[in-house]
Amino acid sequence: MKGKLILMCAVGIISLCLVACAPQQVPVSVDVSCDDFAASGNITEEVEVGVGELLTVTLCSNPTTGFEWSSEAQISDQAVLQQTDHKFVAPESDLVGAPGEEVWTFKTLQQGASNVSMEYGRPWEGGEKAAWTFVLTVDVK
Repeated sequence: MKGKLILMCAVGIISLCLVACAPQQVPVSVDVSCDDFAASGNITEEVEVGVGELLTVTLCSNPTTGFEWSSEAQISDQAVLQQTDHKFVAPESDLVGAPGEEVWTFKTLQQGASNVSMEYGRPWEGGEKAAWTFVLTVDVK
């Protein structure tokens, strides 16, 4: 009886160790700063991601200026890529008008290619549209 208990505990500990040592899924990240957009205004990137992996896109954003990114990304092939989250991350600085970031998370669903596009502008009627644009080509292997 005592031997079985020791064996079960040993198996449990080994199982926990294997789970803890398993590689954690780290999202592939694409980050674009305000300086990058200030230089061009239009950014085009490419990234390769595996099936079932996560992809995060982080773009400079400053809603205090009235500008914002479209919260729903335009995805050319939703059978390949799906948006799962979008959030604004406030700046770490206490300076008035400091930019923050907007972060989108996508999950790859199957092999193929899909484009993700977003526009940064003032969304109200008569507001400046597409002051900055971002296009990401995602190649899912």
